[in-house]
Amino acid sequence: MTARTKAERPPAQPQLVITRVLEAPRSLVFRAWTEPRHLVHWSCPHGFTLTHCEGVLEPGGAWRSCMRSPEGEDLWLGGVYREIVAPDRLVFTHAWDDASGRRGQETIVTVTFTDERGKTKMVFRQEGFASAEDRDGHAGGWNECFEKLAEHLKSGTVEG
Repeated sequence: MTARTKAERPPAQPQLVITRVLEAPRSLVFRAWTEPRHLVHWSCPHGFTLTHCEGVLEPGGAWRSCMRSPEGEDLWLGGVYREIVAPDRLVFTHAWDDASGRRGQETIVTVTFTDERGKTKMVFRQEGFASAEDRDGHAGGWNECFEKLAEHLKSGTVEG
């Protein structure tokens, strides 16, 4: 058996990890992630609106959303739930549709929720990006979404 050199190893796919502590119990944060009536308030970057949001919240269930850009462009995305452990963990696929409606590069999103003294520690991981540039583009969008999520949770519109 020979040792593998760095040149022989396949390059690691870029991944994105974002950790936030949110001012709400995890059952509430989990619902904000899984109920369309809450997702429409936060699940798109600043200036965008979520015009369509539906899904079947069960392993194997599909989800689909549409974000409208400030310029009026509709950006469709969707995926399939792989794992749902309320209120601890969500795992789902995530892919954008191209202009002709074909599914693009699929990534895997894993979100874990843990209690942190009455707050929720949320760890978001997205992996399987085609490039570091794709990962970095998603980092900006997701961070804006999570700013909106924090505000939504503080707004009092997410009941306990």
